[in-house]
Amino acid sequence: MDFAPVPRNAVGTSPYGPDDEIGRLNLITPDSRQRVLSRVDPTRIYDLSVEYFMGMPTWVAAGDPSYQIWMSHTPPGTVIDNLPGQTREVNERIGYSGDVFAMYTHCGTHIDTLNHWGYHGEIWNHFTAAEHLGSRHWTKCGADKWPPIIARGVMLDVAAIKGVAMLPDSYPITPEDLEETVDKQQIRLEEGDVVLIRTGRMTVWDDPQRFLRDGPGINVRAAQWLVEGHGAMLVGADQATVEYQPATDVSGHYLPVHLYLLAEQGAPMMEIAFLEELARDQVYQFAFFGAPLRLRGATGSPLHPWAMPLRR
Repeated sequence: MDFAPVPRNAVGTSPYGPDDEIGRLNLITPDSRQRVLSRVDPTRIYDLSVEYFMGMPTWVAAGDPSYQIWMSHTPPGTVIDNLPGQTREVNERIGYSGDVFAMYTHCGTHIDTLNHWGYHGEIWNHFTAAEHLGSRHWTKCGADKWPPIIARGVMLDVAAIKGVAMLPDSYPITPEDLEETVDKQQIRLEEGDVVLIRTGRMTVWDDPQRFLRDGPGINVRAAQWLVEGHGAMLVGADQATVEYQPATDVSGHYLPVHLYLLAEQGAPMMEIAFLEELARDQVYQFAFFGAPLRLRGATGSPLHPWAMPLRR
């Protein structure tokens, strides 16, 4: 299967018109939702997200903050501070707890939106920084524009097909690897699929430095194979970048899969998906459900996705 050379060094033009901000998520339709929901097995559900906690693996290499959470109100503190403005008797009787968190929007299980990466001051569908980037956020293609995602999901367990618990560091998953996985799992890919790649990286989630270092993942040809070759709508993985690191298959691009998917194809990405239970039970096809927080203009957002197996 031959494709045009990538990266093309230019953003893609949406086939859905000049106002489109969600790219391939337009493949979600009432009919597509009906097709997947009509086959759901309601007896099982799989949570595809990780927990957020202090010290969790977080992308901080470019200076972004780690996940932080702290209490803003505690029952004993309320008695002393009396921030609610009540009597001591009331504060001693009523326990009041509250907390605050701060983090990079690309932390934990999350999505990358279409304004995350671009070329020459442009993002997907030719929206420009000059016209659409304010002091706080983009006015186009942010997480607030995403619809809830209900689609057919496919998990490609490349690690299991290769007979390992985790693919080696910096292993570039190729189209040939994906073809082998599809064949051995006896499944087929369909237009509009959410395709999740298991590298086995989640097996070292408890070791942040190991988890984040030189992860295996797809290369650009594999991304092309998924999107242009088989119609994938959204591509995700169980590691921090979806693509292998450090990426060396495209000269002058250190995250070429990000640029290809987000900027050129309008295909959102999902990172740090928890796929271990699906792999354990060999569930390769499922109904995928997920929605980001509606963070206005955000380049990424936490996502709480889940999967329910499909009846054959």
